[in-house]
Amino acid sequence: MNWRHGVLHVSALGLAAGLAAGSAHAQTRVGEAAVIQNQVVRVTGSASSQINVGDGLLRDEVVRTGLDSAARLVMADNTNLSLGPNATLKLDRTVFDDEHSYRDIAIRLTSGAFRFVTGQSEKAAYKITTSIATIGVRGTIFDVRSQRSNTTVVLQEGAARVCAIGGQCTELTHPGDTAVVTSTGGKVTIRKLATPPWSFAANCAAAAGLCTVTRYADATPAATPSVDDGSDPTGMLCGR
Repeated sequence: MNWRHGVLHVSALGLAAGLAAGSAHAQTRVGEAAVIQNQVVRVTGSASSQINVGDGLLRDEVVRTGLDSAARLVMADNTNLSLGPNATLKLDRTVFDDEHSYRDIAIRLTSGAFRFVTGQSEKAAYKITTSIATIGVRGTIFDVRSQRSNTTVVLQEGAARVCAIGGQCTELTHPGDTAVVTSTGGKVTIRKLATPPWSFAANCAAAAGLCTVTRYADATPAATPSVDDGSDPTGMLCGR
C-alpha cells in the first residue's frame, strides 16, 4: 500500500509540474499595450476582456479593436504594431532568442488596418500573414489593410517582400511601393503599384500616439490616456 501511495504521489507531482510548465508557457509575456483608444479587447474562446495601457500581451493571444478604436502594441524586441478600428490580429507564435529578441515571431493580421515597424530581431524571424498573403521584412515600416479577399501592403520605409498564398511574389523597395493581393474565384493574384490606393495615415491622425514608435522598456506612459472623451490631451498627432 505504501508503495502504491508513493507511486501515486510521484505521478501527481509530475502531473502538477507539467501543468505548471504548460501554464507558464501559455502565460509568457511577449509585449505590452502602449496606446489604447476606446474598445480594445483580448479574445479567449467565446470570452473577451478590455486591454488597458500597460497590460501585457501573451503568447497565442487574439487582440481586437472596436468601432472608433485603436491600439499600439510594443513587442519585447521593440517591434511597434498599430491597429486601426475594427482590426483583429493573432500573436500566433513567439519563440525568444534572448530576453529582447525573437528567434521566431508569427503575427496573423486577420482583418482591418495596421502599421508594422520592425524591432531588433533578425528579419528572418518575422512571419507576417493575412488570409491570402505573406510579408517578409527587411528593416521595414509598412502598412497593411487586410480584407477577406484583398490585402494591400504599402511600404513606408526599408524593404519588404509580399507573396500571394501559393503564388507569385513582388519586392517593395521604395516608399509608396504597394502590393495588392486579390482572391477571385479561388485564384489569388498579386500586382505591384507605384502609387498607393490607400493609406494608414488617417488612423494616425485620429489617435494620439498611435504611430509614434517607442521602445518596449518605455512603452507604458506616465498616465493612461482618456477613453472616448473626444479630446487629445497630449496634443500629439502621430505620423512617420
